[in-house]
Amino acid sequence: MTNQIFSEVTASISEFKKNPMAVVDSGGGSPIAVLNRNKPAFYCVPAVVYEAMLDRLDDYELVVLVKDRSAEPTIRIALNEL
Repeated sequence: MTNQIFSEVTASISEFKKNPMAVVDSGGGSPIAVLNRNKPAFYCVPAVVYEAMLDRLDDYELVVLVKDRSAEPTIRIALNEL
């Protein structure tokens, strides 16, 4: 059975166990597929990449929320009424 790998850089689980930071550094800021018996076991991403992924997910969720609420009727109020 073949597996699709969503990374240009791979490392074996043995390499990762020996020196995790060296494996992360070898990716040059890109995600690394950690392989167990030549199958992706997990992806290792630097903290900045992970934070950027979370930001994009948050933005996407906000876009969905805005689109859902754009069809709702609006109510005009004055700031003094608040």
